[in-house]
Amino acid sequence: MDARGQAERIRQFWDGYAADYDAEPDHGLRGPGMHRAWRDLLARALPPAPARVADLGCGTGSLTEVVASLGHRVWACDSSAAMVALAGAKVARFADRVTVRQADAADPPLRPRSMDAVVARHVVWTMLDPLAALSNWLRIVRPGGHLVLIEGRWQVHPDASYIGGPALPWDGGVSAADLTDALQGLGVTDLVVTPLVEEVLWGRAVEDERYLVVASVPGGAAHVPEPSA
Repeated sequence: MDARGQAERIRQFWDGYAADYDAEPDHGLRGPGMHRAWRDLLARALPPAPARVADLGCGTGSLTEVVASLGHRVWACDSSAAMVALAGAKVARFADRVTVRQADAADPPLRPRSMDAVVARHVVWTMLDPLAALSNWLRIVRPGGHLVLIEGRWQVHPDASYIGGPALPWDGGVSAADLTDALQGLGVTDLVVTPLVEEVLWGRAVEDERYLVVASVPGGAAHVPEPSA
């Protein structure tokens, strides 16, 4: 299967999952205290509002809604039309400052240095070429802006990908060590890793690796995220 065929399989997979996606507590942020916990986490990690934030691979818009509730202007995208439809409905009350589009999260159609921050949660593991995606994300962030990445590693590298065919580079998630190595190789600065082990974030106890990475784009005065309480 060539890259175009794989990309189409990825889109079809997430289209098929969209209707059930928010049934997982940490996807829909429906557990007790969960929305507040994610809001507090992102308030510490993001620049002061109002900032221009891209939510890439936004899914049903749960984090888009959280970021908008903090007073930011948000441009969100997902390759899945079904996900985008659900996200648009979820953030409708923020229509004055939120744009949701169907687009390739790996290469978003945004001008260089047009964003103050990029947010992505559990997205890079889905990518055909995660290093190229990270490089594209850095391109659209202004000097001194941030990548804010919520990632994890929940299984050993599988033999097959989640869409069928050979495993993708980071199938099963990516460890904090591998992701930070990749980001350092792309020239980021002020890289901070925070484990995300609190049950309130996930709706259950987690035994796999979950973490937040905040990395600054070189060339400007960086916002230093506040430590977790």
